[in-house]
Amino acid sequence: MAAPEGLFVLEGRPTAQLIADQLREQIIQGTFRPGEQVNESVLASQLRTSRGPVREALQRLSQEGLLVSHRNRGVFVLELSADDVKEIYAVREAVESAAANALLDSGPEQIDSTCEVLRPIIKDMGKQVAVSDWQAIARLDMQFHISFVAGAGNSRLIRIYETLAAESRMCILNLQVSYPRVDALVQEHQNLLDLLQAGDREGLLEGIKRHMQKAVEDLTATGP
Repeated sequence: MAAPEGLFVLEGRPTAQLIADQLREQIIQGTFRPGEQVNESVLASQLRTSRGPVREALQRLSQEGLLVSHRNRGVFVLELSADDVKEIYAVREAVESAAANALLDSGPEQIDSTCEVLRPIIKDMGKQVAVSDWQAIARLDMQFHISFVAGAGNSRLIRIYETLAAESRMCILNLQVSYPRVDALVQEHQNLLDLLQAGDREGLLEGIKRHMQKAVEDLTATGP
């Protein structure tokens, strides 16, 4: 693996957490491609640090599922198969449904507070769709869903969901060439917000299910 020029711009002694955060973002954005090897010694040399924090960062990302370690071969960026996509979105549906139920049970004040967080995200998403900034759209898409889950106030649900966020952004970025409903993206999220605001439990749970199913259909489409 040849490390991309200027991959990291870190000041001071980089910690394992900082290295992991930077590397995660580079993987999501495609600087490291699916299936590409991530070389511990090359990264350590580039960062001018020992291999210890780099090794720890790679281990963290392997635990998150973004990297895959093969014995006697090294560490590689995850390659997402159609089955992986289906699994990711099935778990997302389960977590978001649980969050929706908890949020609706929490009362109008918490629902209103969550909606106030979600509205500007949708507004920003519309702006980025208009200029076709897919990196920003993917980031905002996940920001919406992470904020939705966070609204439930369950720290364990949030922690579970955050482990899915990076994989999901990798999936979403693949839609840049295959997503046939870009104009519907904002409306789908607005619909979820409206159902939450209305306290429509059945409609919201069905909306989450449809949203995830459509994403899987788009991501696993083989083309015309």
